[in-house]
Amino acid sequence: MNWDQIEGNWIQFKGKVKEQWGKLTDDHLDTISGKRDQLVGKIQESYGVSKEEAEKQIAEWEKKHKED
Repeated sequence: MNWDQIEGNWIQFKGKVKEQWGKLTDDHLDTISGKRDQLVGKIQESYGVSKEEAEKQIAEWEKKHKED
């Protein structure tokens, strides 16, 4: 799975993203629209973590959902 697949199937992935990062609202997820850099920014903003930490969390999430 690559990020293009996630972006293309964002509606299906929104629920999985919300499970992982529960502080993100539906409005946040609509704004993100599957764009990785937008997700990084919203995780930083909502959780008060560094860009590097947000990138790490997303990379781990991607690995976890590789077969989805």
